[in-house]
Amino acid sequence: MIYFVIAVIVIFAVYAVYENVFCLKVRHEKLGSGVKVAHISDLHHRKFGRDNIKLVNKVRAEAPDLIIVSGDLITRYDTDYSPAEALLKGLHGIASVYVIYGNHEQSVPKERRAQLGAMFARNDQTVLKNSCAELLVGERVLKIYGLLEDYSVYKKNGGYRDLDVITEKDIEKLLGKCPGGEVLLIAHNPFFGEEYAKWGAKYTFSGHVHGGSVRLFGKAMLSPERRFFPKYSKGVFDFGGKKLLVSAGLGKLRLFDPPEIVIYEI
Repeated sequence: MIYFVIAVIVIFAVYAVYENVFCLKVRHEKLGSGVKVAHISDLHHRKFGRDNIKLVNKVRAEAPDLIIVSGDLITRYDTDYSPAEALLKGLHGIASVYVIYGNHEQSVPKERRAQLGAMFARNDQTVLKNSCAELLVGERVLKIYGLLEDYSVYKKNGGYRDLDVITEKDIEKLLGKCPGGEVLLIAHNPFFGEEYAKWGAKYTFSGHVHGGSVRLFGKAMLSPERRFFPKYSKGVFDFGGKKLLVSAGLGKLRLFDPPEIVIYEI
């Protein structure tokens, strides 16, 4: 019996090393046609080859029309942003890149905030902070919004109890009324998916939950807020025809939850 237990532990350990060091999946979701979106989230300082070349090459091979980065390229205590910057440099020229801040970018210490902003400025990405950009793909005009919510939805008074929530009215205060046409929203936190849909976004791109860190039988085990079985951890969720698109992301330790790039046809 003891040998069986040891063998199981060794197998799990080997798989965990593979998943956290070598694995990189591309998940495809066909929701329509005509526009291909590459979705990257939650890199958290991780490297996929020198200068993140493996990650860049997988995105390039998909030939997307646009690239969405839904936050947490870095970890708040990083002093070296070179893995994130290498990725941004590599993505430049593949397609237009739209970036938002996640909770880790929001909580970067004051002395490094200018460094973080300069990194994005150097690499010609469009950083959306409660703002909008338009992109023409063929004859389709995409209105791309980036939400920068209050940090208190992630952490409050130094902990994770009694966190604030986001409502449709809160989103309207930050972004204005949802316009007509084809609206894409980038919002790091997926827990308010219903409210994003009520606001009017046709597609919302989120991350944050890291797929639940550990997934058993397809179910997420733990959220960054230390909550078990978080909802909206990974996949496509429908709210009356409006979609919440959640990536399991790329960084942080994980088990049965491989790091992923998501490619959507919309």
